[in-house]
Amino acid sequence: MSEQAAAVQVMLDEHADLEARLADPSVHADPGEARRLGRRYAELGRVVAAYRAWRAAADDAEAATELADDPEMAAEVPVLRAAEQEAAERLRQVLVPRDPDDGRDVILEIKAGEGGEESALFAGDLLRMYTRFAERQGWSTQMLDATESDLGGIKDAKVAIKSRASTEDGVWASLKYEGGVHRVQRVPVTESAGRIHTSAAGVLVLPEADDPDEIEIDPNDLRVDVFRSSGPGGQSVNTTDSAVRLTHAPTGIVVSMQNEKSQLQNREAALRVLRARLLAARAEEAAAQASAARRSQVRTVDRSERIRTYNFPENRIADHRTGYKAYNLDQVLDGDLAPVIASAVAADEVARLAAAGEAPRA
Repeated sequence: MSEQAAAVQVMLDEHADLEARLADPSVHADPGEARRLGRRYAELGRVVAAYRAWRAAADDAEAATELADDPEMAAEVPVLRAAEQEAAERLRQVLVPRDPDDGRDVILEIKAGEGGEESALFAGDLLRMYTRFAERQGWSTQMLDATESDLGGIKDAKVAIKSRASTEDGVWASLKYEGGVHRVQRVPVTESAGRIHTSAAGVLVLPEADDPDEIEIDPNDLRVDVFRSSGPGGQSVNTTDSAVRLTHAPTGIVVSMQNEKSQLQNREAALRVLRARLLAARAEEAAAQASAARRSQVRTVDRSERIRTYNFPENRIADHRTGYKAYNLDQVLDGDLAPVIASAVAADEVARLAAAGEAPRA
C-alpha cells in the first residue's frame, strides 16, 4: 500500500479542496463549472471512502494483533486481517483510472436499419425501453427529434437523458454500453405467413457537454440549411421551413432537427447534438493519442456488428459481448435493463484492471 500512498494523499487533498470550493455559493453561479466540480468530487469520494475503510480495517487488525495474548482476541486476528486485505483490494480497484465522462448526461440516438417497417417498429420498442429504464433510475428524458414510420415505428430518434444530480456515476456510466447494433427476431405484424424475421436497429450514445462553452463552435464553420418538416410518408407537419440541418465543415458532421415548430428551437437542439458528437470525437482522439483502450461504438446499422439479440419467440435476450442471457425479454423491454448493463459494467471492470496491469485476484 506504501506505493499507492502518495497518489492517495494527492486525491485526499484534492477532495478536501473541492469540498471547500463547492461550499462557496459563488461557485454555483456557473452551473456548468459547478456540475464539473461536483462530478469530480463524487468521483474522488469513491477513493476517500475506500481509503478510510482500508485504514479502519488495518487499524482494527493491528490492534487485535497487539492483544493476541488474549485467546479470544487471537482468534479474531485472521478474520480482521482478511477484512484488511479485502479493503486493500477494493482500494486498489478504485484507484484504477475510470472513464472521465462517467458522470455526464447523454444524448441517445436510435436509427432503424435493415428490415423496413419491422425495423422501425423495433426501434420504437428500444426507445420505450430506454425511456422506461430512465424512469426507473430517476432520470429525466427530453425528446429532441423523432421521425415516425407509417405504422407508428421510429425511423430515427434523438433523446436527451439527464440525471438529477452531479454524481460519480451519471447516465453515461450506464448507457455507454448500449451503443451498437441491436438485432430482433420475431414475427412482424406485416407477416401473414407467421414466419420469423430478423431485422436490426442502431443505437448511438454520446456524452453531453455540461455547458455550451465547453465545446466552442465557430459560426463560420457551420452551414445552416432550413427546410420544411415532414412526417410519415412525406406528409407535411407544418407549412413553414422550420426544420434545420447543420453541417460542421471541419469534421463533416451533419445534424438535422425537425421535431419543434420553431426554427430557433430546432437549431438549438441540433447544436446540442453537434456539441455531443464533437465532445465524443475529442475524447476518442485523446484516447487514441494516449494509446488507451477505449471502447468504440458501432455507428453503422449492420447485422454483422450486432451487440445484442432480442428473440421474441423464446422471450430471450442475449448480449454477445458479455455472454449474458436471460428469458425475461418482456421485462427488459419494459425497462428492467439493469442486469444486462451490470454484465457489461463487470466485463469493463475486468478489462480496465487487466489494462492497468493488475488482473483481479480470484
